[in-house]
Amino acid sequence: MTSSVESNEVLSSLSSSGEGIITDSATVSRSRSGATVDAIKELILRENLRPGDSLPTELTLCEQLGVSRSSVREAIRKLETLDIVSVEHGRGTYVGSLSLAPLVQTLAFRSLLACNDNFEGLRNVVQVRRCLDLGCAEEVVNSLKGTSQPRLHELVNQMIERAQKGELFQEMDIEFHLGLLSKISNVVIEQLVHSLWLVHMVVIPRLGIEIAVHLEETALAHKQMLDAALAGDAEAYRQAVIEHYRPLEEILYKHVD
Repeated sequence: MTSSVESNEVLSSLSSSGEGIITDSATVSRSRSGATVDAIKELILRENLRPGDSLPTELTLCEQLGVSRSSVREAIRKLETLDIVSVEHGRGTYVGSLSLAPLVQTLAFRSLLACNDNFEGLRNVVQVRRCLDLGCAEEVVNSLKGTSQPRLHELVNQMIERAQKGELFQEMDIEFHLGLLSKISNVVIEQLVHSLWLVHMVVIPRLGIEIAVHLEETALAHKQMLDAALAGDAEAYRQAVIEHYRPLEEILYKHVD
């Protein structure tokens, strides 16, 4: 548990005499802000706060943590970018939704940066998506075996119809994948899959990749995934997952040096 005493000890050790002495005021400020970030996170854990719960006021945080207002404000700004806290001006500061939105931003930019030279960044994202789908195969099949799933059937039909017209079907695609995973009740996997899908959708338009010719193959692979899951056939489900990603992976491999 981080307290104001522990935070002060960290700062003291950073600025003590001898080797490693810090004379850069900006570095000291960053160290103090980092310690305050840790202290606020510990406060959230200690008080067992949940997303949407209110945090103490800025003044109260200063008193409880033994730090200045500028340190608290900087720490809150950092935590807000991580979606750990949410600031509602005029109302207060709350525990954030703890989403993976910051991960999406970082991965998307990283992939775009890598794509200045080749498409390896996006290829890596697609590989992780495929690995997640394959890794969840057994759980997905066990949860769907013998059920009807009318909404998933509807999504598959909509994707096939759009593909036959040469139209994209991004909204149906992510709803389908999240619909499959919702049955295994693992929020972390759902968030990861959604986040990676968002990265995928941000990056592809910037690369100018022509995927329309593969739309029907991809749509039919969704149908094969659903049919296999409802039949309780995990091996057929895994094969359908591989077929789902194969067209895009082949395109990306052609562009990777």
